[in-house]
Formats: sequence, structure tokens, C-alpha cells
Amino acid sequence: MDKRLLDILVCPVCKGPLRLRREPPELACRACRLAYPVRDDIPVMLEDEARVLTDEDVKSLR
Repeated sequence: MDKRLLDILVCPVCKGPLRLRREPPELACRACRLAYPVRDDIPVMLEDEARVLTDEDVKSLR
């Protein structure tokens, strides 16, 4: 995923910063505890498509 795109994307729910996770490919928001999938290098920024992060996932975002 393009670094410039990552710099401008924010969480659609809280407008907070997103972190790229490699496996599975997704953009994660610590504040909302949601992860948005990245399919074919395209982030799917829909709340309905997001998964809830586990405590372990959130810890790995530090």
C-alpha cells in the first residue's frame, strides 16, 4: 500500500489514525478497535466490512 495514501486515510468512524497490518492485510484503528480489510491493495473503508480487534490485536499495534 502506498505510504502517501496511508498518511491521508483516517478511520471512517472516529477520524483517528490507521495502522497497516500485514497479516491479514488490513488498516486498524486502536481507538475504535476496528480493522478494515485491504483487498487487492484497495482499502475497504466501510464500517459494515470491518472486524472487531481482539485485545491481542490492539497490543500488537503499539
